[in-house]
Formats: sequence, structure tokens, C-alpha cells
Amino acid sequence: MPLPGHEPPERPRRFYRTAKVAPADGGWAVQLDGRRARTPAGAALALPTQALAQLVVAEWEAQVEVIELASMPATRLASEALGFDAAARAAAVERVTSFAGSDLLCYFADGPAGLVERQERRWGPVIDWAQSALGVRFHRTQGIVHRPQPPETLEQIAQLTRAEDDFALAGLVAAAALFGSAILAFSLRRRELSAEAAFELSRLDETFQEERWGVDAEAAVRADAMAKEALALGRWFAALA
Repeated sequence: MPLPGHEPPERPRRFYRTAKVAPADGGWAVQLDGRRARTPAGAALALPTQALAQLVVAEWEAQVEVIELASMPATRLASEALGFDAAARAAAVERVTSFAGSDLLCYFADGPAGLVERQERRWGPVIDWAQSALGVRFHRTQGIVHRPQPPETLEQIAQLTRAEDDFALAGLVAAAALFGSAILAFSLRRRELSAEAAFELSRLDETFQEERWGVDAEAAVRADAMAKEALALGRWFAALA
């Protein structure tokens, strides 16, 4: 029960009957009862591809009596992308680059041997892919002590991130934060890995521990929510193509 003065915000009720996609201004607009939907900041909810607009429309159609924003990841990403200005884009590029600077995939365990072997077998090929496909060289280390990445690696990641359009950039930021890895974010963006595979690799350590000690119920709920977010990001990137 929430404390007095800390009641959760009231969820908006569904105020429309139909949600549809319509061509508009060289892209695709989301229409609610024939009128353009807008982001919380007031921008017209318009997407660059029909597939992306369909993702957003499907979320609006799925709402019942109240609008559950937590169940609308594509709408949230679209709103973020449509709100980018120069400063917000620069901050997004910096955030993705920061994850490259401490990328999850570069921190190998120093034991037990089974975990180290699994990381080498599963993470190693993805790091190699990043070197060949992205033109970056990552330093690997063992343990949790931070090891800086080469400045040229971070600059290349920044350039690659900067080259993305607003909609792909919004997805990259979300993916890097979800996985703790710019490498996995780019592997999903470029469809080298599926959403399921990228998420599995981001939880390699946790999965290993769960196999040994069992699954914590709260952790399982969090992991399920994160897995759904990963799947949503996979759909987002696929719809951008």
C-alpha cells in the first residue's frame, strides 16, 4: 500500500477507438481515431518505415481500459527518437561509447574454470566479430578491475554511433544499457545476433550461477522483464530495415 503523498500516478484511460497507420510527410504516422497521435513532448508520432509504425500502432491497439506505458516499448523509443536535438544526440553517443569503455564482454572471470571456458567459447567470437565488422580492437581482462580501452576504439564506436539516425540511435542506447555492452548492442543492431542470443550472452555469468545454486524468484522476474525488453529491441531494429 503506497504511503500518503506517494500514490502512483493515475494511468490515462484509453480515449480512442481505433489506431491505424497512415502515410504522411514521406514517412508513416500513427493515427488515433483518424487524428495524428503525438508524443508527450507534442511531436507528431511519425516513423520512417511502415513496419516501425505498425509496431507502435500494435501497442496502442493492445491497450484496454487504461494505457499501460510500460507495455509500449516501441512507443517509448519513438518518442525518444523524435525528441532528439543536437545536445540529446551527443549525450546518447557518449552513453553508448561509455558502455564500450567498460564493455561486459571484455571482463572475463578468473574462475571457476567452467565459467571461464564458457565465456571464451561464447563471448570470444562476438569480440572477434566486432573487430572485423566494426573495425575496433577491445582489450580483454580477467576480474572486475577496470582496464581502459584504446582511445581509437572508443572514437570508432563514437563515430559509428554518431552515424546512426535518430531511431536507430534510440535503440542502440537502450540496447547498450540493457546488455551492459556496446558490442552486443551493435551485434543486435546489425542483426549479427538475435535478440534472444544477445540477451543470453549478457546473462552468461548469471545463468552459470543459477545452474549451480538455483534460480532466485525475484531475479527470475527481473530477467523475464529484461528478456521481453530485448525482444522488443530486436523487433525495433528489424522494423528499421
